Amino acid sequence: MHAALTHGDAGSSAPRARADDLGAFRSMVASSFVPLRISTDYHGQFSARMTSADADDVVFTEVVARPHLVERTPETIADGGSGFYKLSLLLSGTSILVQDGREVVMRPGDLSVYDTSRPYSLLFGEDFRNLIMMFPKDRVDLPIPFTEQLTAVSLGHEHAGLSQIMTAFLSQFPAQLTSLDSRVRAKLAHTSLDLLSTLFSSILDADPGLRDPHQLLLQKITAYVDTNLGNPDLSPNSIAAAHYISTRHLHSLFRQADTTVSTWIRERRLERCRADLMDPVLQDRTVSTIAARWGFTDAAHFSRVFKAAFGVSPSELRRG
Repeated sequence: MHAALTHGDAGSSAPRARADDLGAFRSMVASSFVPLRISTDYHGQFSARMTSADADDVVFTEVVARPHLVERTPETIADGGSGFYKLSLLLSGTSILVQDGREVVMRPGDLSVYDTSRPYSLLFGEDFRNLIMMFPKDRVDLPIPFTEQLTAVSLGHEHAGLSQIMTAFLSQFPAQLTSLDSRVRAKLAHTSLDLLSTLFSSILDADPGLRDPHQLLLQKITAYVDTNLGNPDLSPNSIAAAHYISTRHLHSLFRQADTTVSTWIRERRLERCRADLMDPVLQDRTVSTIAARWGFTDAAHFSRVFKAAFGVSPSELRRG
């Protein structure tokens, strides 16, 4: 099931906003992110500004503010907004992120991720500048149990090359995005997600001890699926045979990841099709050609499942 961002969850009614007191800042946050609790011990004049840009359900928000505490509590979770990840790139100042019993101190240039479905806290002890990329959890090409192991950990120190590429790419957002065409913004959002998925995979590959053997095998299988999405004959049987396991074992692996083999294949194919349909470079390719490229051989079936997943038909998405 594909999550969709709606205004009030992670949309932005205006690309730029300013607040001169904590109450105004709370209102800005409420309209730009999921429900959160904001407090501060700062005794001076509070001020903040936010710049936001959205692209294909991915929202980039730069926050510049005085010290404060952000909390995602059981009460605010009950108010809505579950189902998203936030990637934080600290540009100046320091902060402390706590989630899932883990704690990480962030300094300028550091990347970390947190999950809006579970409680977290983010403390800024000094004036800061922070970039937040917020997106539905199913937009990452890894099973959720994998990414859940990466909340509130440093994503950069031992993977400097990849993290620096990600940081350099993101640091220009969102100010530069607002002037771009929606299709170009969508392309950049997809690139951001691809880079993040690659960074996540690299971190997990570098520390196999984070996972048990079943997770190691599942990651190998999901990588195989991504490589073979264009093959219309891709199926549980062919995947199991390629990995010398039974189909029963294969189904069990995906069940532990809270999904099914067929669902995983279909969602990954649909994401690839959506990215291609919104790519200005591929605008001359027909919808059926793009569908066939990613393993959908029946155009009518593809149109039905695409609309069921995204709420618009492939042609409507392209016209939009």
